[in-house]
Formats: sequence, C-alpha cells, structure tokens
Amino acid sequence: MQDKILELLKEKKYLEVKKILSQEKTVDIAEILNDVSDEFLPICFRILPKDTAADVFSYMDSDSQEKLIKTFSDSELKEIINDLYVDDAAALIEEMPSNVVKRILRSADPEMRKSINMLLQYPKNSAGSIMTTEYVSLKRDMTVSDAFDKIRKYGVDSETIYTAYITSKNRRLIGTVSAKTLLLSDMNSKIEDIMDSNFVSVATTEDKEAVADLFMKYDLLALPVVDAENRFVGIVTVDDAIDVVQDEATEDIEAMAAIVPTDKTYIKTGVFETFLKRIPWLLILMVSATFAGSIIRNYENALQNGYVILTAFIPMLMGTGGNCGSQASTSVIRAISLGEITIKNIFSVIWKEIRVAFLCGVTLAIANFAKLMLVDRVSFEVSLVVCLTLVITVFLAKFIGCVLPILAKAIKLDPAVMASPFITTILDAISLIAYFNIATAVLGI
Repeated sequence: MQDKILELLKEKKYLEVKKILSQEKTVDIAEILNDVSDEFLPICFRILPKDTAADVFSYMDSDSQEKLIKTFSDSELKEIINDLYVDDAAALIEEMPSNVVKRILRSADPEMRKSINMLLQYPKNSAGSIMTTEYVSLKRDMTVSDAFDKIRKYGVDSETIYTAYITSKNRRLIGTVSAKTLLLSDMNSKIEDIMDSNFVSVATTEDKEAVADLFMKYDLLALPVVDAENRFVGIVTVDDAIDVVQDEATEDIEAMAAIVPTDKTYIKTGVFETFLKRIPWLLILMVSATFAGSIIRNYENALQNGYVILTAFIPMLMGTGGNCGSQASTSVIRAISLGEITIKNIFSVIWKEIRVAFLCGVTLAIANFAKLMLVDRVSFEVSLVVCLTLVITVFLAKFIGCVLPILAKAIKLDPAVMASPFITTILDAISLIAYFNIATAVLGI
C-alpha cells in the first residue's frame, strides 16, 4: 500500500491516491501519512475530503502534525483546529513547540481557545487533562422528543452521543441517560422519569490511571467529570482511557527494565536520548553490584584453600535468587496495577509467598542435591551447603520480591521500579552472604 501510494505520488496521479485513501479508515490513513515523505505529506493531506481531514490529523503522530502545521495557511490551520475535538486540540498543543502553539491558539475560535486553556490548566496526570467539554447536556423537564431534537442539533459536535447528561440550573450533574433508554422510551416521557441517578463520576483532579481503572471496573463508554464545586465540566471517553492504560503499561515495562520512562515511541527517540534514559539506572545497578564482588573477595583466601569448588555454584545461586524474586515481584506488581492488592494485604501476600517459597525451595534443593551427588560427584558437605543456601535464597527472594513493590506503592512510588534489576541486585549480595556464612558453619572455612 505504502509503496503504491508513493509511486502514484511521484507520477502525480493524485486522483488515484485520493481514491485509495477514501477507502481506508481515518486511523489507517493517519498511519499511511505518518510514513509519507516530507515532500508529499502536504499533498496527501490536502487531497483528503474536508469532513475526514481533521479526524485523520488528530490520529497522526506529533512530528507529522508539526510538519503539516508549518505548511498550512492561516485559514487552513483555523479550519483544522476548530474541527478538532477539544481534548485532541489540547493534546496537540502539549506536543508542539512554543512558536507553533502560539499560531494554533491564534487560529482557534474564541470558544475553542477558552476550552483548550481550561484543559491545559489541569495537572498533566489528572482526569481534567484528558477530558473533553463536548457532550450532550439535557434538562430533567425535557421530554424524550425534546432530547432527540437537541441530540440532532448538537450531537454532531459531541464526542459521544451514546450517553447524555442531565444537569440542573447551576450545572450540577443529576443523572445520565443512554441512547438505548431514549430509543426504547415513549416520546412523551419526561427525562427525569427515565434517567439514571445512580451514576459514577470523578473529580477533575483524580489521577487518570484511577479513571482508567473505573472504565474497566464498570464497563463504561464515558465518565462524567465534576469540578471542586461539584459542577459538571466534561467527560472522559473510553478511547482516552485506553490511551492512559497503554501509556501506563509502557511506563511500567520501562521501569521494570530499569529505563527512565519517555513519552516518545522507540523509533522517534534519538540515540543520545535513549542513552540518557538508560544510563542512570545502569550506573546505579553497576555500583550496587560491586558489593557482590566485595563479599567474594572477603572469602578469597578461604576459597583458595581447598574450597574453590564453591565458586562454581555462585552463578546458579544468584541466578535462581533473581528468577524467584522476579516471579514474585512481577505477580505482585501486576496485582497492584489491577487493584487486587494494597498495603492492607501485605501480610496475606507474605504468608502466601512464604508457603510458595517453601515448596519451590525444597523442590529445587532436592533436585540440585541429586545432581551434585550423582552427576557432579561433589562431597556431601559441599552439596549440603549449596542446597541449604538455595532454600534460604529462594525464601528471601520470594519475601523481598513481594514486599518491596507493596511498600513502594504505600509511599507513593511506582511499584514497577522494584522489579527485576533492582531486586536481583539486592538478592545477589544477600545470597552470597548466606552462602559463605553457611559454608563457614558447615565446612569451617
């Protein structure tokens, strides 16, 4: 598809390009335009039908949007900006450099500019920052027929018409009504008789991750947002909630891999910027890992005097500890993100992981003991040291792996930070301390 469009553009067969693009969905058109060269990008965009151009623009990545804005005339920019939904326009402004932002705001209608500025004043991670002010509002004394008339009049400019919101004279939200309920009700029925007064809403300052959780919990398509005075100010739609979930999942994955989170995609992030995102944690983990080397050096003489064989099992013990810790931390971090675990569940989690650690540790020790005796032909004493250390390492790994993420959440840190690299580094040092102390007790080194 991409190659065909590029070939047609080079041959200046713009009508054929327009025909191909007209058969695609707006999201797919945006993906195609994101990959079009700078030379042909403005041409491709301008041949789009006016009724789909703004939708396509809202789905394009920020780099392509900026390139297009620089080629737009003032009238073109004004038309695009005023056709965007308010939340999309606000998101666009957050991604643009200051000189482009000034031009966008100058091109927007006064009402659009006011709505954009209102959204931009909310904290970046709040419900207010991702809501839209374009919704259908009804009054309780309206009839169903009146409601349909208003939806027909204003629905085209609303982000969703599947749910309408009933407000009082002072803009207090008093109920909601779905399109299904309206369609199945008598045309003369009063809105107050069919509206749902038992609705879920959030404050503008609510964390957007908590907002996304509500969408999953209640299977919502839209969620009303109220201000500090309980006035209805906007809605968050399910597509924005999905974006939040995706962004949070990406942040967690990056944190679990010891990478400083970034807003850019992998392809859009430069080499030096990628380096800056990765090097801080690598430096911290490298320095902390030197403690393991210090522990080994303290026992260097003892290891040289007849027990060099002990060094052969250090990688296995450290690796097993890291793996066990990662299993526990990953499971707990996932449960925390789904709201299954809070600080009040910490003792239940610990008790569960202790029992799991016992079963895993004993199983691994028995299997390892048999291998050491039958395959490696290691002495009974050395085998005992290794297997006892293995049990203790597994126990400590499960304990630390489950506790650290919960404690991190309790003190308002991202639990994902307490994932594999961090926990593995701690367990490397602890397993070595346990190993050599047990060896000292059993072997007298």
